Amino acid sequence: MPAENLSALIAWLKANPDKASAGTPGAGTAGHVAGALFQKETGTRFQFVPYRGVGPGMQDLVAGQIDLEFDPSSNFLPNVRAGNLKAYAVTAPTRLAAAPDIPTVDEAGLPGFHASLWYGLWAPKATPKDVVAKLNAAVTDALASAPVRARLAELGDEIPPRDQQTPEALAVYQNAEIEKWWPIIRAAGIKPE
Repeated sequence: MPAENLSALIAWLKANPDKASAGTPGAGTAGHVAGALFQKETGTRFQFVPYRGVGPGMQDLVAGQIDLEFDPSSNFLPNVRAGNLKAYAVTAPTRLAAAPDIPTVDEAGLPGFHASLWYGLWAPKATPKDVVAKLNAAVTDALASAPVRARLAELGDEIPPRDQQTPEALAVYQNAEIEKWWPIIRAAGIKPE
């Protein structure tokens, strides 16, 4: 892409509707939905190219076969650090500790465009509370481990504070994410394949 920053990218996409392509690791993935929101928020149009996972899309992005992708930093940071890819912004309200030189969308000209990939651990509804508590304790202990924290930070993943690592906090967060993303998914006609 000829643009050197996010504002210039948005301007280029507006001036060149349907000329760019954005890879996704598949229809209905976080990258696809974030790209649909980006189009809606910026008034831009580009074609989505669904791949069978991150790897093939990454290969085509680095090779210049597609123009952009919206995906977690952990998938891109090695190629950004190697100079193979350009990072326009992180879609978070704060800069990544692993990549403090990449501006946030707020700083780069698209305030409030926040999208993140997050992970949770679920169990069947009838799972006894003591089993859920034991699983939760194991996960929070693992996330408190210095080697685990260091590896996740190196990948650009950020761990929520311990008080947010509870089943109750996950339920609140998941419901908020459903409220945010479901209308966007519906409006864009996105269906998983």
